[in-house]
Amino acid sequence: MPSALPDGDPVPDDGALPAQALAGAADRPLGFYLHVPYCATRCGYCDFNTYTATELRGTGGVLASRDNYADTLIDEVRLARKVLGDDPRPVRTVFVGGGTPTLLAAGDLVRMLAAIRDEFGLAPDAEITTEANPESVDPAYLATLRAGGFNRVSFGMQSAKQHVLKVLDRTHTPGRPEACVSEARAAGFDHVNLDLIYGTPGETDDDWRASLDAALGAGPDHVSAYALIVEEGTQLARRIRRGEVPMTDDDVHADRYLIADEVMSVAGFDWYEVSNWATSESGRCLHNELYWRGADWWGAGPGAHSHVGGVRWWNVKHPGAYAGALAAGRSPGAGREILTDEDRRVERILLELRLREGAPLDLLHEDGLKASRRALTDGLLQQRPYDEGRAVLTLRGRLLADAVVRDLVD
Repeated sequence: MPSALPDGDPVPDDGALPAQALAGAADRPLGFYLHVPYCATRCGYCDFNTYTATELRGTGGVLASRDNYADTLIDEVRLARKVLGDDPRPVRTVFVGGGTPTLLAAGDLVRMLAAIRDEFGLAPDAEITTEANPESVDPAYLATLRAGGFNRVSFGMQSAKQHVLKVLDRTHTPGRPEACVSEARAAGFDHVNLDLIYGTPGETDDDWRASLDAALGAGPDHVSAYALIVEEGTQLARRIRRGEVPMTDDDVHADRYLIADEVMSVAGFDWYEVSNWATSESGRCLHNELYWRGADWWGAGPGAHSHVGGVRWWNVKHPGAYAGALAAGRSPGAGREILTDEDRRVERILLELRLREGAPLDLLHEDGLKASRRALTDGLLQQRPYDEGRAVLTLRGRLLADAVVRDLVD
């Protein structure tokens, strides 16, 4: 089931932000994340805030229905306009995620985007993305999205091998994600991503290479590759605990990452974040870069997180409770926190170090600088950027990114 929300201070009923949150806002890009919490089935590894029809039955009534979900989410977009007041920024990125956003009618996704356009305006070069399950779209659906303003789509491929998809409880058929890339290109999408997962129990190196070859052969301009993380409370965690499938292995994950970087580099893909590769700068996911660079974004939907000017808040998780709050004229916020300067420093190191451009060394305290010199000696950081004042991971450093971050934030 979905993981728990963090603790935090109460969110005012009207969602109002402290005055300092919008100080200097004109210098920061603004994005929107729209969370669609519905899935046809629950994947065994997933602990996201998502719900199947069975899980919602009897717990939210009409308020939790996906049939009227677009209208409910549009209510939060209008709330955002009130909270942000006369903030003049047009929206730079919109990302519709889930869940499975494409379980909604294509027209619903277009209406949600139109609400943002009407309330805030979109930057002329705005990046507009939706995630999609390969089995939930067809050429007509994709054409409707493209005509409605979407210009980027991300398909959940995970693997090209049926036995790996079965362990993950993925329901799409091998080959369908690759076909979706062609359909998205035919519909006029500028940018297409495929998501892959490595390290699934039972997957071999040859399976992983086959998945990479299939993904790259389909012609996307962006690929995300993530190590499988077994979260407590998931079906996969229970299967591992019962001995039905083996536990994932960190050494296997490292080997698979090296394979991915090698294969994608040969194919003309460059890494720009530890788990993300693109064929060009324009192919990078600008929305995710807002997160990694600490910009401003409003997360609309059940359980969605937002950040504006050092204030972070998160919505109630259940779709029924979320819709009920908005129907009553209240913010759906469940809690919030105001980040200290130290919080923001640590988060900058944590996130920016994962990027190809790295993190400025002047973010580090004395112990962190000592750790950075050790990391340089150990081959975890690149020499030339270091000489220029930035901590940039080597390939080996990317394999140990979490450990490097822990040392540098001291």
